[in-house]
Amino acid sequence: MTELTEGQHKAEFLVSEANGTVSRDVVTILAGQNLKAGHVLGQISVGSATGAAVSGNTGNGTLSSVTVGAKARSGIYAVTCVEPATGGGTFLVEAPDGVTVGTAHVGAAFNTEIGFTISAGATDFVSGDRFNVTVSSGSGKYKEYNPANTDGSETAVALLLDNINATAADVSTVAIVRQAEVNAAELIWFSGATQNQIAVGLNQLKQQAIIARSAI
Repeated sequence: MTELTEGQHKAEFLVSEANGTVSRDVVTILAGQNLKAGHVLGQISVGSATGAAVSGNTGNGTLSSVTVGAKARSGIYAVTCVEPATGGGTFLVEAPDGVTVGTAHVGAAFNTEIGFTISAGATDFVSGDRFNVTVSSGSGKYKEYNPANTDGSETAVALLLDNINATAADVSTVAIVRQAEVNAAELIWFSGATQNQIAVGLNQLKQQAIIARSAI
């Protein structure tokens, strides 16, 4: 006898949701994915990064090798010299909301929410010299959540309502994005997800008022 395996059904994971369509939004799934109902999604909220010296700097060193790291936010990061030194210096790195995310040292790679390296020039930096690192906004499309991503989708924010094959092109569909109760056992995670990564993802979903129950 041929053995058949029943696949995941539309909204099978959903226990309850808010009245009307409050819990649901129409989203765009990024091309190149074949996802199932209950798949945990992240949103591409961050694009690429560029760096440039602010006009009026005294020091003529440069900032290069600019990259986007995990948890990067779109907007302008201020990289300001706070401790000048001959042939070097220390820079304070502030996120777009003004929160300090670390200190960078001339000649050493910096890598937190953003990455870059500051190199000394012929003229030393002075206090207040600054570089701006601008992180562009992402496409806003959704893809499989994975904490290894660095485009915003390293944060779990939604659950796919139905099976979607977006292998060939972007697909518009519906996702649960807020105020819902779901069956944790019916959620679909990226291949190789550890129990710790799942726990982090469930906590991130909770920030959207999406509550996963381990026993229904």
